[in-house]
Amino acid sequence: MRLAPRVPGYRAVSGGFALAALLCLAVADLHVTTLHPFAELSRLFAGLIRPDFWSVEGWSVVYTVAFAVLGVGCGAGAGFLLAIHFAHSRIVRVFCAALRSVHELFWALLLMQVFGLSATTGVLAIALPYAGICAKVYSEIIEEADLSALRVLPPGTGVVSAFAYARLPDLAGRFADYTLYRLECGMRSSLVLGFIGLPTMGFTLESAFRQGRYAEAGALLLVFYALIGTRRLWVRRGTLPVLLVGALLALPPAIGHAAIGPSLVRFLTHDIVPAPLRGGEGTWISLWAWFRPILTDQILPGAAQTLVLAQIALVVTALGALLLFPLTARRFTGPLGRPFGRVLLVVVRSTPEYMLAYLCLQLLGPSMLPAIIALSLHNAGIIGYLMGRHADAIPYRPDAPHGLNLYAYETLPRLYGQFLAFLLYRWELILRESAIFGILGVTTLGFYVDAAISELRLDVAVVLIAATALLTMAVDALSRALRRGLRITDLPTRLSDQT
Repeated sequence: MRLAPRVPGYRAVSGGFALAALLCLAVADLHVTTLHPFAELSRLFAGLIRPDFWSVEGWSVVYTVAFAVLGVGCGAGAGFLLAIHFAHSRIVRVFCAALRSVHELFWALLLMQVFGLSATTGVLAIALPYAGICAKVYSEIIEEADLSALRVLPPGTGVVSAFAYARLPDLAGRFADYTLYRLECGMRSSLVLGFIGLPTMGFTLESAFRQGRYAEAGALLLVFYALIGTRRLWVRRGTLPVLLVGALLALPPAIGHAAIGPSLVRFLTHDIVPAPLRGGEGTWISLWAWFRPILTDQILPGAAQTLVLAQIALVVTALGALLLFPLTARRFTGPLGRPFGRVLLVVVRSTPEYMLAYLCLQLLGPSMLPAIIALSLHNAGIIGYLMGRHADAIPYRPDAPHGLNLYAYETLPRLYGQFLAFLLYRWELILRESAIFGILGVTTLGFYVDAAISELRLDVAVVLIAATALLTMAVDALSRALRRGLRITDLPTRLSDQT
């Protein structure tokens, strides 16, 4: 009885997204400009088959882990403190939304103006957005927890004591699971920071791809997958102190490092202040004259291209997830095929979208197509993996059909609400990544941010980043409204809840 009114809602939302993606295809740049993409692809696969592990620079691996451990540690610690007040303070919620709406690469590009190519830049670029993300998720975990332990506390127990002794013991396991998953994300973020000059594995990987050293690139990728795949072995309660101390000791020295104090003062009081207001002599008219071309020539076209890219990638992600999830479901692949399907999707989801887009860019040339492929593969791998786990939990009838009938009439209808919950949850993240792909040449908002920072117009860059954050927050709000309308807000969407 409860499912009947949901079906038209599911159909309307699905059809609306599909129609929007078809309209976006009409204005999207999907051209392949390279002459021999398949020849380049074959050389890449040859490098993966015959990796050159001797060429892997050990310190780049160490720095990748160090940035991830410290960045996630600082972000999770700050997020935990913010989570305590998240549900009761609108200011905290808006602050956290602003933090997580700005991509790590944007944070790094801004922080480099103050700290240079230093460890501080790398750690803070991960910690700042992750603080906002962790605060939101930790708050949801707190709200979902059982409150029975609070009822047996003696009268007059303080708020801090009640939380520490009655709630935290029950929440610690879920906090740890999510933080472990966030460390996997931090590893991907740390690798990607190498593409803008920080000495992580991404720096060496970008150089290897650019120069066609695919055996070295293949070795780096395999090492990275090994780090992700074995994280539960080397990230344990007993190893955390060793990891934290080791990460602090292993941080790289600064490159081109300036005095932090004067740089920070100049950044806050001059560089990011709109040019007409510097010196305190500007007027509203001069400020509007400065802002208007930014709005019309950069924010509006950049936002339009960002939305076009994100919408197409979202629908392709949906199609990919629907095709891929049977690979990890026991009922479809059996006990022998299921492990291979799970490994495939874990590899796909563990590969950073930015790196996938960079690789596709080398193979296909500059257009939206590499970004769409990268976003769709990564997110379809995540959603397909999670849907496969949900499919394994379905209690099928003894006389359930097989093959396509099992998929279309027994499994998919029972998973579709969960599928939409995953998809709408990933929508904000897909848009966030779409904006950053401008650094690779796609004319999304990141394209204009990168150009402004390259020209040292940091005031313009901050306005563009703020526009990106507002767009991401708007999509997040729309996503939450749709999930409420479809009555799927209570369905699980966190990857850590499924692994």
